[in-house]
Amino acid sequence: MHTGIARQNGWYYDRDMQTISLKLPDDLLAQLEREAKVRGVTKSLLVRQSLEAALRRESPAAKGSCYERASDLAGTVKGLPRDIADNPAYMEGFGQ
Repeated sequence: MHTGIARQNGWYYDRDMQTISLKLPDDLLAQLEREAKVRGVTKSLLVRQSLEAALRRESPAAKGSCYERASDLAGTVKGLPRDIADNPAYMEGFGQ
């Protein structure tokens, strides 16, 4: 038995979900209504999914560390000394 208050595409959402008010320009509201109808979902579900996706894309935490984001570049420059990453001599005068 489900304890949610509404059913959408076989899923129930929790009673403790909060309601917010949102102001949209007419053209964006019309686009939201069309897309929700095409997908067969409520406008609320589409807004939640879109917001979650946007926050994942824009969150610095979701992007990973600098190394993780550039790890595909590691080792791509040929001809450098093997100890360039950990030999302090190569940092002499850096930033001056």
